[in-house]
Amino acid sequence: MEQLPESVDRDIFEHRIIFALMTIREALGCTLHQALDVFAQRYEELRRDRPDDFHLDREQYGRGFYS
Repeated sequence: MEQLPESVDRDIFEHRIIFALMTIREALGCTLHQALDVFAQRYEELRRDRPDDFHLDREQYGRGFYS
């Protein structure tokens, strides 16, 4: 995983998907589609390595977010 600002992880934990995507795009200079891919990869890494830091379970996390 490329170096991302710490705020991306905080935004992922706090379910601030849009803010995480904006930061990823700015930090990496990538498209929205690429940012979504990076987000998904980082989300899975965090779920695996730090599951207790999430406030929502997997089912609730993406509910209501459509890209």
